[in-house]
Amino acid sequence: MRPLLLSGGPAVGKTTCARALAADQKRAAYIDGDDISQLVVAGAATLWSGPEGRAQHALAARNTASLARNLSDAGFAVTASDVVTAEVLPVYRAQLPACFIVHLAITLDEARRRATTRPVYITEEEFELLHRMSATPPPVDLVLDVTGMTVDDQIERIRDAWVEAESAVR
Repeated sequence: MRPLLLSGGPAVGKTTCARALAADQKRAAYIDGDDISQLVVAGAATLWSGPEGRAQHALAARNTASLARNLSDAGFAVTASDVVTAEVLPVYRAQLPACFIVHLAITLDEARRRATTRPVYITEEEFELLHRMSATPPPVDLVLDVTGMTVDDQIERIRDAWVEAESAVR
């Protein structure tokens, strides 16, 4: 399968869906872009903290793509999650050209509702800022509005699109 990258704002289901889709495969790996970013333990900057934050986000995207490429080359199906901005989309396209990128869209109210069901590691202001930043996605392969969908519905729709994207390449 082509590597699958799920993007979108907070509480949209990137991690949940990407993990579940990887777990459905015979041999697969899941890469969390947040985990890659958090490898920087001194001098870390957030995506929303200016030029240094954007530079570190691009570095994390290069590292995510490299890890995905290595795992894919070793025969693993790969899913990943990250907030794909207009600045890092070219990084993913260059570093992981076969990647199928799906942006999950959701209303702010639905995102807030979902956020109450899980731990949140950012402030309310950061949550809203990330939601606004991802409200207009860059030109990814598919934008899927998941507002009102159950997790199972989301996973099914993404799986169907991933399989279709794989078939289109062959």
